[in-house]
Amino acid sequence: MSKIENEKQEVDATQEESPLETPCMSRRKLLMTGGKMGGVAAISMLLPGTMFPGKAAAGQGMVSAAVAARTVRYPRTKVGKLSALKTDRPVKIQYPGNAEGQKGLLIKLGEKAMGGVGPKQDVVAFSAFCTHQGGPLEDQYNPKEKSLGPCEFHLSKFDLQKHGIMITASAVQNLPQIVLEVEGDDIYAVGVLGLIYGYQDNLQGV
Repeated sequence: MSKIENEKQEVDATQEESPLETPCMSRRKLLMTGGKMGGVAAISMLLPGTMFPGKAAAGQGMVSAAVAARTVRYPRTKVGKLSALKTDRPVKIQYPGNAEGQKGLLIKLGEKAMGGVGPKQDVVAFSAFCTHQGGPLEDQYNPKEKSLGPCEFHLSKFDLQKHGIMITASAVQNLPQIVLEVEGDDIYAVGVLGLIYGYQDNLQGV
């Protein structure tokens, strides 16, 4: 075999192996682990039209985090009304399905939050289960800190103004944030940033 043929084989072998080593992440994996890259910052890396080509064609530029997270796989579900929410009074919701592990909390924080909707951008929603070992958080809202926790298992706490980032204790992943949209007075859940505890796919069973 000639030297040129040997070199060609080496190049081909490298090309076949390189995809296994690439740090690139699929859009689906990015949405499922959005918290690790900073929520909105991670979603904003998606190119215009990657998920919604019609918007790019219309010249609307980079899609918003809320729209990017709303994939065709996630249902658009009405979860409440702006006029019915009271500051620091969490409302229990179900999203994206009706399973026990898909409970969430819709909360009007009274202060602007990342990913918040409404006139003051203070309405957010999160999974009601700790990302460490699935401890229940639905009765652990702290109005002074605008946080959920401490979890009864290992005292994890999450900042609801900063995409559910972990504040203290054992959790290492952000609390999954339910992406919201507002239409008039109605609030709709349209996606989830992060992986819900106990699920390999947030839409399992939906």
